[in-house]
Amino acid sequence: MSANQPPPLVDYNLFESDATLRESLEREGGSWAHDLVHDLGSLAGTQQAIDWGFQANANPPQLRTHDRFGERIDEVEFHPAWHELMRVAIGHGLHALPWREPRPGAHAARAAAFYIWSQVEGGHGCPVSMTYAAIPTLRKEPKLAAQWEPLATTLEYDPGLRPATTKQGVLFGMAMTERQGGSDVRSNTTRATPTGADGEHLLKGQKWFCSAPMCDAFLVLAQAPGGLSCFLLPRVLPDGTRNRFYIQRLKDKLGNRSNASSEIELDDAWAILVGEEGKGVRVIIEMVNHTRLDCVIGSASLMRQAVAQATHHTAHRSAFGKLLSEQPLMVNVLADIAVESEATTILMMRLAGAFDRASDPAESHLRRIAVAIGKFWTCKRAIAVVAEALECHGGNGYVEESILPRLYREAPLNSIWEGSGNVNALDVLRAMQREPETVAAYFAEVELTQGMDTRLDRAVTDLKKELASSNEIESSARRIVEHMALTLEASLMLRYGDGTAAAIFCNSRLGGEWGHTFGTLSASAGLKSVIERHRPRF
Repeated sequence: MSANQPPPLVDYNLFESDATLRESLEREGGSWAHDLVHDLGSLAGTQQAIDWGFQANANPPQLRTHDRFGERIDEVEFHPAWHELMRVAIGHGLHALPWREPRPGAHAARAAAFYIWSQVEGGHGCPVSMTYAAIPTLRKEPKLAAQWEPLATTLEYDPGLRPATTKQGVLFGMAMTERQGGSDVRSNTTRATPTGADGEHLLKGQKWFCSAPMCDAFLVLAQAPGGLSCFLLPRVLPDGTRNRFYIQRLKDKLGNRSNASSEIELDDAWAILVGEEGKGVRVIIEMVNHTRLDCVIGSASLMRQAVAQATHHTAHRSAFGKLLSEQPLMVNVLADIAVESEATTILMMRLAGAFDRASDPAESHLRRIAVAIGKFWTCKRAIAVVAEALECHGGNGYVEESILPRLYREAPLNSIWEGSGNVNALDVLRAMQREPETVAAYFAEVELTQGMDTRLDRAVTDLKKELASSNEIESSARRIVEHMALTLEASLMLRYGDGTAAAIFCNSRLGGEWGHTFGTLSASAGLKSVIERHRPRF
């Protein structure tokens, strides 16, 4: 008697099974990286890589504050699976590809690779992302960049606390937020006292969320005599002694459990000023822009893996006399989440392309506003998509042997990291108010499809009216940014997406023929073709 269970989703190439990503990589100028992303896609589909993801999450990091002699060491120990995940990520340049190969499409190529490998396991992406994002900030201080960038861009994963000059490669973290302020970093109380030497300071205070405390160096915000400033703080000083960086405890988090997040105390820890004193937010914001892009990539990755799992499961599981994938209502649900995943992947790659073309003022202005729009919207949609995909599995999706519980726990992280939904919605308003060119760049982008779809044309017109007439604009920020996100995604879908999926997107997201849950699309003969486009192939 058949067990009526699907075969394991294993031994397939995640890149070759993702038509949307393949098309986007070509379009955004990253085709030269095809072999790199293909190889990662092949490895990501193996049982070995899947096992690494499960093992790293089942064995979270452990903090060792002291050695057996009672001396402070403040080390974090990881399961071997974590190191394997990191070795692959660093070895394929997910932390450094655009800086190692500054050529057209490099950010898009790196986004595609990061998206593929993050489907194996999301937690280890944190130090990878921060190392990638630290380079633009370091470059604001050429002497520091000359010292640290060569080490931060090697393809060698070299864990362990040692002087940076003795290592084959280093990783970067960040420590911005404090207990009393959270995202309001201007309320930080950590003090930076000049030592008298050029740029050198001693930092004293606490940080409530220090990401990846096992990293070799950190970008830290602290109050200098001239105001809030950015500093580079190494874990180990050049003479081999440990910096006065003390890990108080590791956070016991909802998800992202393979990664270490910590509370730290800085007790006259040595650091060096990055950029202009008193301009800390302006200096570190470029790092934040890059990590926000990674929040969009991470959300797209979660959606894609959830949709792959759901379309695979339902294609092999029967109920009430036929396959789940043949049940009309299930078809509606699967097509709806597949459309959402496709729109997010295209948006992710378009944003990465804007990073590649940032020397073009129009692209730079679009990047400024669209990253915050994308961060706000896609991180929230990932939560809903993963929840729906889990439900497609029924009880099979609710048990830990399934990857769905891990995806579900991971999904809210991207909506919180680098600013909650409110913070990003308000940042969109700030961009519009302070940099009107960003609004012009946004509308120039969405109006590239003018005349292609009456629903999109109407959405653009309505959005312009809303922006012109909104009196209580701050309290309306979420509604406005949601409207901007859907309009942008619809424009991208019409230009670059599958034709059937684009029509479904505009009809549902803009045309009003959609409910408040997934699976409320209008009946269409094209729904099954959308599902087949997104179902992984062995």
